[in-house]
Order: sequence, then C-alpha cells, then structure tokens
Amino acid sequence: MISNKLKIALLATTLLFSLGASAGQSLLEGYSYDQLKLVHEFPAATHQAVFQVNADDPALWNLALNNATNVIEFFGQDKVKVVLVAYGPGLKMLFKDSAVAKRLATLDAAGVEFDACHNTLVGMAKHLGYTPELAPESVLVPSGVIRVMQLEQHGFSYIKP
Repeated sequence: MISNKLKIALLATTLLFSLGASAGQSLLEGYSYDQLKLVHEFPAATHQAVFQVNADDPALWNLALNNATNVIEFFGQDKVKVVLVAYGPGLKMLFKDSAVAKRLATLDAAGVEFDACHNTLVGMAKHLGYTPELAPESVLVPSGVIRVMQLEQHGFSYIKP
C-alpha cells in the first residue's frame, strides 16, 4: 500500500515531467557532485562567482542581476564564470513571468547561468497543483543548496546580495 506522502510526491513528479517545467536545460540526469558541469564554458576564465537567491523579493533579484553585471563588466565576459542559483522562495525569480524575466535573456547571452532548484520546483508543484513555468534560460539542478556547495568546492566565490 502506498502512503499518502508517497502518492503526493509521485503526483508532483508526474506533474513536473508531464507538464514540464520548461527549463531551457537540465543537469538532473547523470548529476555528479564531484564533476562540475556548466552550461556556459569559459576556458579562459580566471574568476568564478556564485550568487545565491532564496528570497521572493524583486528588489533583491534586481540587485543580484546588477551585481552579476558588475562582475562581468569588471573582469570581462570571457574572464569570469557567473552562476546564479535560485531556490526556496527565490525560485520565483526564474519563473517565466517574473518581474526580471526579460533581464535573464540578456545576462544569459553574456554567459550567466541561471540554476533552478528541482527540489523547490517539486515542492511548489505539490503545493500549487501545477508546475510553474520557468524562464527558458533556467537550468534545472537537483538541489539549490547542494549546487551552491558544489560550486564553492570548485573554487567559486560565494555572493549573497
């Protein structure tokens, strides 16, 4: 007999994959904590930064995007790797219709990776009854917190605006 919690988890996962989160890419399959994968490769980069966003606050989202822009402008686009990881309430930043959705495309083109926490998305799908649609620049990662830890382990400087 399947417990109610398990039924809800299975339903949420089914919703997530049947309706699709519409993330542009996913790092879920074959994920390995020890082997870092990035969407944008900059082999000449000598600097690396990870920005954490975990609050449902458009002013904070804009601050994080401004900080990322400043880092890229200071070091040069090909000299820095920038990853923004959104989880918890901060995942709303990466929703297709968020207040900063239009800015994501511009920064994605400049090489910023926008990582979306799969755990948070599944939790939101369970709570809402549907899977929120992510901006196409979003990259699904298993866990936002684990992704931040992984990036720090691989030499990324941690920034929380």
